[in-house]
Amino acid sequence: MPRFALDLNQADGKAAVNGQWKFAEGYLPGAPNDGLVLRSEGSPARFPDYDDSSWAVSEDVAAWASIDSTYITGVSFVWYRMKFTLPETVAGRAVGRTRVMFETCVDDYGEIWIDGQCNRDRGAIAGFNQPQRVEVSASPNGGDEHTIAILAINGPLAAPGGGVFVRHTTLTFEWRDDDP
Repeated sequence: MPRFALDLNQADGKAAVNGQWKFAEGYLPGAPNDGLVLRSEGSPARFPDYDDSSWAVSEDVAAWASIDSTYITGVSFVWYRMKFTLPETVAGRAVGRTRVMFETCVDDYGEIWIDGQCNRDRGAIAGFNQPQRVEVSASPNGGDEHTIAILAINGPLAAPGGGVFVRHTTLTFEWRDDDP
C-alpha cells in the first residue's frame, strides 16, 4: 500500500496542514490542583472546541515539556493539542482516496483523542512508551479540519522519572491498492 508521512514536529509538516502544537500542564489546565479531583468525569481539553488560545506553543514536542524554563517532572499531566486542516494533495496525489492515520509514542503514558473521540479498542491508550497508531479519517477530503489532543502523563505513577515528552508525531496517508 503506498504511504506518505508528514512529520508534525517539523516546520514543513506543520505548514502542510496549517497546524501548530500547543501544550498546557494539568489534567484540567488552569484549574486549582491542575484539575485533579477525586472521581472526575473527564477533562474537556480532549474536545475539539476547547479553548486552548492561552496555551503555550510547542516548537518541539520531542523535548521535555517545560514552563518558564522549568521542566515538568514528577507525577504530572500535560496536554498537547493541534488543530489542523488536511491538504488537497500530498506527494502529488489527492488525499480523497487515502486513509489518514496518526502515529506517536508518548513518554510515558499517552491517550490520543481525535476530534474528541478516543478509540479504546485500537491503541489510543498506551502505557510506558508504547507506540500508538490511530485513525484520523477513513474517508478524508482536502480541507477537512481535525483536532488531535494528547494527554501525556509522566510515569510510572508510583515513582516517576524524567519528564513528559512526545517521541514523534506523524500523520500518514495510506492509499488503497487500486489507486492509480
